[in-house]
Amino acid sequence: MALTAIALSLPFAIAIGWLLARRTFPGKALVETVVSLPLVLPPVATGLLLLWLFGRRSPVGQALDAIGIEVVFTWKAVVIAMMVVSFPLVARSVRSGIEQVDRRYEDLAATLGATPFRILRTITLPLASRGIVAGAILGFSRALGEFGATIMVAGAIPGRTQTLAVGIYTFVETGREEAAWGLLLLSALLAFGAIYASNRLVEVRA
Repeated sequence: MALTAIALSLPFAIAIGWLLARRTFPGKALVETVVSLPLVLPPVATGLLLLWLFGRRSPVGQALDAIGIEVVFTWKAVVIAMMVVSFPLVARSVRSGIEQVDRRYEDLAATLGATPFRILRTITLPLASRGIVAGAILGFSRALGEFGATIMVAGAIPGRTQTLAVGIYTFVETGREEAAWGLLLLSALLAFGAIYASNRLVEVRA
């Protein structure tokens, strides 16, 4: 589910990262603050906000319920929680990657008649690709370890909403410490590999 969360959030992170890196507009500081908010909010608070947003008493929840889409306490809630908590890391890395692209290449392409979208697709994103990939890897590792928001909005339903972090908690609570240590080792190995790969990408880019 962590891979699904990153795959879904990456296009939005690229859009936000490009906007913050290449455009000046009223309210930019507010957008930056909102994007960074999940980094400083307690994960449980983030989960509570998502629970309210997608619950059946909210307008969003009622609209989704009317078309037969259930979010709370389903795998969809897990993916959404992972997307929200990992998004700031992905967006920040994308922004950093785009800011390191020499704008003269983009300006030259514009003078030759290239459209903004073509410049983004053929120049900006390829040159910023290491930052984008590094952000996706960091976001994946953060999503992998997500617990607080997930337990609030998705619960710990075996086979449906149980993630690695939630699984560790469940095994400890039920006295199955050996199983918890097994999941802990798996989680640590995945996180180590993700962070190592991200650091290597940053070193190569530098």
